[in-house]
Amino acid sequence: MVNGDIVKKAALRDKSIDPARSAARDTLRAIRERDAYANLVLPKMLRERKITGRDAALATELAYGSARAQGLLDAVIEAAARRPVAEIDGGILDVLRLGTYQLLRTRIGAHAAVSTSVDLVRAEAGMGPAGFVNAVLRKVSQRDEDMWIDALAPSMADDLIGNLSFRYAHPRWIGQVFFDALDGSAGQLQAALAADDERPPVHLVARPGLITAEELSLTSGGEMGRYSPYCVYLPGGDPGELAEIRDGYAGVQDEGSQLVGRALTVAPVTDDAGRWLDMCAGPGGKAALVAAIAEIDGAHLDAIEVSEHRAELIRNVVKDLPVDVHVTDARASGLTPGFDRVLLDAPCSGLGSLRRRPEARWRRQPGDVDELVVLQRELLTEALRLTKSGGVVVYSTCSPHPAETVGVIDAVLADRDDVEQLDARGLVPVPLEQLGAGPHVQLWPHLHGTDAMFLAAIRKL
Repeated sequence: MVNGDIVKKAALRDKSIDPARSAARDTLRAIRERDAYANLVLPKMLRERKITGRDAALATELAYGSARAQGLLDAVIEAAARRPVAEIDGGILDVLRLGTYQLLRTRIGAHAAVSTSVDLVRAEAGMGPAGFVNAVLRKVSQRDEDMWIDALAPSMADDLIGNLSFRYAHPRWIGQVFFDALDGSAGQLQAALAADDERPPVHLVARPGLITAEELSLTSGGEMGRYSPYCVYLPGGDPGELAEIRDGYAGVQDEGSQLVGRALTVAPVTDDAGRWLDMCAGPGGKAALVAAIAEIDGAHLDAIEVSEHRAELIRNVVKDLPVDVHVTDARASGLTPGFDRVLLDAPCSGLGSLRRRPEARWRRQPGDVDELVVLQRELLTEALRLTKSGGVVVYSTCSPHPAETVGVIDAVLADRDDVEQLDARGLVPVPLEQLGAGPHVQLWPHLHGTDAMFLAAIRKL
């Protein structure tokens, strides 16, 4: 009889755990323990647990939001708990982050935020840890987000960049990078960090020759993009449920990335023989768009990817298109030079897509950029070698970091007299007054609604 009571109590306890918050907690745990990516872990988890509708939306908001705001949340938790987060058990910390996010950045009532967090901990760790979580979150709830920021952020007068970075949940060094890339404008920095701190809309790409953006907007209920002729803004819901996505007529791709792929296909080339190259093609988004245009233009695309796993992703997305996928190091691919158009979307820090990768800002370190810059220079040098006279290389990064953008271009072109940099602003359908002085293009979330993509075009003389 006693054993039966225990089983019944356990069943009631499990039923009391909110499935949306449980999924969000487990996503934060995967990020912390396995360096997982929220945008890969959570959708699969929701499908497996059959969490849909409003519960799925709540789980997504809580998981992505908590991961994005981690630095801010940790500072508040440390102040409320009076101990460093490093001294708090990882599983407890996941729940504290989840609860603190609800208290500071959602309209969820304080009682619900605290009680559901306590339930999550009690179910796994018992009454003692649950009491600790209850005490910490009740202290957090005594102030709203602005009050906590005023108490914990560096002063605006002493450290403008530090204050804004803390306020919008970015490491300070990233705030400094943005500040430098925005020519030292405090107003632009605040706008950029604020835009980066918001959950981004889903951008769809209509594959040319298969479906138009207008048709995709009608069937998806979305709005046609402002700049890319292939873009549709999806108002909500799971894009994987769209028939056009399942059938390969469309994909999920930021509008900035679409503009980079399109730029390659419209760049001025002498006697285009139809030999096109994507040097770092995985996972295949830009390759699919370029290949679809290549098929219309009678061209052929070679795509290089060093990882077999990512190469398989490319094959899946470009099937039935004129593409050959090569699994090799792009710096020594063995391909015969003479390409008309070469796209080098170089491996980079990804600082331009932090809004789509919520956990990434807390993983990257300033030193990561130094190694990437060496690789980027080597790849660009090889890209120019593979390009024929009169051909064009489009160099892009999903980063506004000056070292990865203009720094790489300047270093590689410094001692060469066989190349010229084109005005890339003419390759994107964005009003000239929105693109700065050129000759490169730097897009921004707060200015263009895209990821912070960088684009430069170089012609071989």
